[in-house]
Amino acid sequence: MPDASILDVPETDPFDVARQAAEQIAEKTGVEKHDIALTLGSGWGKAADLIGETVATIPATEVIGFRKPALTGHVGTLRSIALPSGKRALVIGARTHFYEGHGVRHVVHSVRTAAAAGASVMVLTNGAGGIKPHWQAGTPVLISDHINLTASSPLEGATFIDLTDLYSTRLRELAKTVDPSLDEGVYVQFRGPHYETPAEVQFAKTIGGHIVGMSTALEAIAARQAGMEVLGLSLITNLAAGISPTPLSHAEVLEAGQAAEPVISALLAKIVGLL
Repeated sequence: MPDASILDVPETDPFDVARQAAEQIAEKTGVEKHDIALTLGSGWGKAADLIGETVATIPATEVIGFRKPALTGHVGTLRSIALPSGKRALVIGARTHFYEGHGVRHVVHSVRTAAAAGASVMVLTNGAGGIKPHWQAGTPVLISDHINLTASSPLEGATFIDLTDLYSTRLRELAKTVDPSLDEGVYVQFRGPHYETPAEVQFAKTIGGHIVGMSTALEAIAARQAGMEVLGLSLITNLAAGISPTPLSHAEVLEAGQAAEPVISALLAKIVGLL
């Protein structure tokens, strides 16, 4: 089985590991090139069953650099899907979160692998807390921008990448042709794994945030570095601490995701059909 720890070696080129991973995916799936990649977070998983015909599904741990997911709701597979348009989609069900402590290279390895596999569009989804009081649990929201509060970056050395329009205006407008009622918001990534305090949520609100979570921002930066166009979507699974009248729980997040999954998965499948 390939060793995920290869990314922990400072001398290792993470882009070379991503190229090796892409070659292994091509070999194992029989698909030479993927056009679109999707990371399906909490509540979004069923979209993989709706976007097209599954050609191959492989355990992510059979591919170099990938780890078994630590979070319930991530299936731990890489899935190649033939879309009705003739394009190929790579569905990543093996997200590594920053709070797992494996380092940023592991967090963004799936994105870099998708780019090496040929994908020009990266769809990043998550389950998150909402700051706007009118967002009820189960509301899908487009990510318009982000604030990275992890105190880290996937960029190494003197690497300067412009993040203007990181979350593609073109793709957000395309999504709104499917559902004009889609709202937008600025995603704030905290380190986790603890939920944010009410004071931290108010801080996020003060600096311009609308959504709080523990993923996506670092992945989006890596996607931009790789030259990919990014579409970000959050499922509001709960109102954030201090906004919600009740304490937060992971069970609540999972329950909200399961309840909303049929609707938001169908929405995402329609959007993917236009990409």
